[in-house]
Amino acid sequence: MPVESGNSAAARQAKQKRKSHSLSIRRTNSTEQERPGGVRDMLEGQDNKLPLSLKSNLLELFGQIEREFENLYIENLELRREIESLNERLAGEGQAIDGGDLSKGALKTKASHSTSQLSQKLKTTYKASTSKRSNSFHGKVGGPRNFNVGNWELWGGDSWIVSSFKATSSRAVCQLVKEYVGHRDGIWDLSVTRTQPLVLGTASADHCAMLWSIETGKCVLKYAGHAGSVNSIKFHPTEQMALTASGDQTAHIWRYMVQLPLPQPQADVSQVQGEDDVDFSDKDEADGDVDGMNECPTVRVATTTLKSHQGVVIAADWLVGGRQVVTASWDRAANLYDVETSELVHTLTGHDQELTHCCTHPTQRLVVTSSRDTTFRLWDFRDPSIHSVNVFQGHTDTVTSAVFTAGDNVVSGSDDRTVKVWDLKNMRSPIATIRTDSAVNRISVSSTQRIIALPHDNRQVRLFDMTGVRLARLPRSNRQGHRRMVCCSAWNEENQACNLFTCGFDRQAIGWNINIPALLQEK
Repeated sequence: MPVESGNSAAARQAKQKRKSHSLSIRRTNSTEQERPGGVRDMLEGQDNKLPLSLKSNLLELFGQIEREFENLYIENLELRREIESLNERLAGEGQAIDGGDLSKGALKTKASHSTSQLSQKLKTTYKASTSKRSNSFHGKVGGPRNFNVGNWELWGGDSWIVSSFKATSSRAVCQLVKEYVGHRDGIWDLSVTRTQPLVLGTASADHCAMLWSIETGKCVLKYAGHAGSVNSIKFHPTEQMALTASGDQTAHIWRYMVQLPLPQPQADVSQVQGEDDVDFSDKDEADGDVDGMNECPTVRVATTTLKSHQGVVIAADWLVGGRQVVTASWDRAANLYDVETSELVHTLTGHDQELTHCCTHPTQRLVVTSSRDTTFRLWDFRDPSIHSVNVFQGHTDTVTSAVFTAGDNVVSGSDDRTVKVWDLKNMRSPIATIRTDSAVNRISVSSTQRIIALPHDNRQVRLFDMTGVRLARLPRSNRQGHRRMVCCSAWNEENQACNLFTCGFDRQAIGWNINIPALLQEK
């Protein structure tokens, strides 16, 4: 048996030591690079087929998200120290500031502002999504859609940062009727058809729009013609046509024909454990009925494509009569198109920043556009020779939506956590102001009773009348309600069983039964 010489044994030991040291350094560096949350290790695995450029983009995005949360966490620690300092100062006077209630003073303003900034950045990223590649990243890696980060509850807000009004609403007045589950990403917008058969339409960041049977909750048609996030959906007033706006910088008009399934017996969803807020941050969002979606008919080609914008098309709507449509874009302009010829009729300019929403009057040729410049504008096309514009200034942050009522009013909602009611005949100041505890998204006003439904970033949906009196808060518990930011609300008073719909970033739409007579009687 050969005997290893002393020099050879020493050399081998030195080589093993260097190898061990190299492995240690490599393991240490790998640990440093695994931030955030082991994403780097997953992206750089041996079986990973992603291109190098895409890997770099993903790592950069996760780094930005991590830094945002780190800054927010540091600010929260500073706020907590300020609270403790104030409590010590006020202890001698028998006063104290509860850490769970920051509803007064500059502390709440600072905290809410930082939370709103982060929420706005993530919403902006999603609505600009224009590729299947980024959509796949959101669904598999864990993008903003299902961002939990411990118990931070991004869309609900930290329990001691964003306070909630603990309003109670009777289960007999507001009941959850149906959940519409099937989208693979957050739902930005929803609308109900204005012609028979009545179906619910949803627009999602998964690049698709879906039509649903209101009674059964089943998808009856899917539109997959867009190459980006579908940001809004509206239906023609008299024909079976839909108008969708997308992050691919276009708006599409497409026809649909649906066959509604037979209604099925509904389960009793009124038995819930309570109405208080429950932490949903550790629960998974609904994955959707994938098998059911595969059976759903799909439309992939638009009848008309409107593509004059140079940025994300964030919203679109039909003018009265359905012969023209208006689109709102992040290129700071709104465009008026002729439906039959697809020609651009007018370009509405004047906003200083990106548009966020547009809405048309139900009976007159009026258009209102909202913007991040804290204003919304009223465009009058009733006189073909004169196109007047009026600017409404009353908000201090992004105006997320402004909608017409059945009368001569406009209701605007904003990220400044207020909703204002305006009279078209006197636009100098609002006739009513509703102050809330969270940013307000796309609002809806019922046509008959003129009840305002407010969807919030903090997962709540609240109902107010036109004078600013709060009527109810839709129930939320560990069995029902939205688990993430609520993006939009839509009334449908023709269906008594399910007359209000909401959608959110938990990838589901919800149909509610609001007992309006009982609601108004309780007021």
